[in-house]
Amino acid sequence: MATLALRDIHKSFGKHEVIHGVSLEVKDSEFVVFVGPSGCGKSTMLRMIAGLETISEGQLLIDGALMNEEAPTKRGIAMVFQNYALYPNMTVYQNMAFGLEQAKLPKALILEKVMDAARTLKIEPLLHRYPGQLSGGQSQRVAIGRSIVRNPSIFLFDEPLSNLDAELRVHMRVEIANLQKRMGRTTIYVTHDQVEAMTLAHTIVVFNEGRIEQVGTPLDLYNKPANRFVAGFLGSPKMNFLSGKVGSSDGGKTCIEVSGGKLPLNHSRAAREGETIDVGIRPEHVEVIAPDLADATARVQFTEQLGGETFLYCDVGNEGNAERIVIKRPGQQRFSDNELIGLAMNPVDIYCFDSKTGASLTP
Repeated sequence: MATLALRDIHKSFGKHEVIHGVSLEVKDSEFVVFVGPSGCGKSTMLRMIAGLETISEGQLLIDGALMNEEAPTKRGIAMVFQNYALYPNMTVYQNMAFGLEQAKLPKALILEKVMDAARTLKIEPLLHRYPGQLSGGQSQRVAIGRSIVRNPSIFLFDEPLSNLDAELRVHMRVEIANLQKRMGRTTIYVTHDQVEAMTLAHTIVVFNEGRIEQVGTPLDLYNKPANRFVAGFLGSPKMNFLSGKVGSSDGGKTCIEVSGGKLPLNHSRAAREGETIDVGIRPEHVEVIAPDLADATARVQFTEQLGGETFLYCDVGNEGNAERIVIKRPGQQRFSDNELIGLAMNPVDIYCFDSKTGASLTP
């Protein structure tokens, strides 16, 4: 178990800087997920922690000790790769034992460590198979087992589930979460899948273009995004965004004028009358009501019936300048294409963002 500190980390490839002053504190036994779109720098950051990439500038500390120049084998870290990286000519047992044999541990101790890891991961029947005889999920368990036997202080996972099918990804998410709870190891997990981030993490670190946009618990980031990027990245389906202008309704209350009508605005939102803003609304926060009872309307363009829930893809505003939104409703609800519907939502569920900087306008 270990703590990790990143202090003003920079990474450049030639003249091209890809990591721009990243600082982060990871607590002992914490499960931290780096999330962000492809090319945002999260995997590069993980490889610097592992010692597979040099640090151009800044400090990397593990348990308070500077690790910038230490070899990967001296950092107390084990890494699980996206492509499993198993030796095809070795059995599962040999793959898991290889690193321990290289460290010249006694054979009896190697056997004990491999069998303990195999029991933990429920892969004992696979020990005499070769990687070519394994499924994707079994191969991933072996790759994790090879890391477990080293008894590392820190686990690193680089998009370990991206090669698995959807059902197996869900199963392996649960397996990895339970494993981390049992072992209590500090874990850093990289993914571009926000569902993985939300379900696995104690703490999420959102990366964008080599910088950290926000750090917090999954629900903190979901409920209190610092900016439009974070708000739009976390959530499935993603948050809806509309262009709006702060105005006043007939009753004198503050509202947001959008192309489809008016939306209520909570007075705690730091937006001034006449200001142009971006409005964020999560799909599950939009209620469907009769058009004549609503201040804002939309037209249904397409309906997805998923059994337990219904997704409505709607256009807000007139044809030519309409903006697309998604509405998520529970159960099985039927709507016709081009049907006019009314929109209703609680003012506290409406997010406001600066239209130029993307920063949240919520105090």
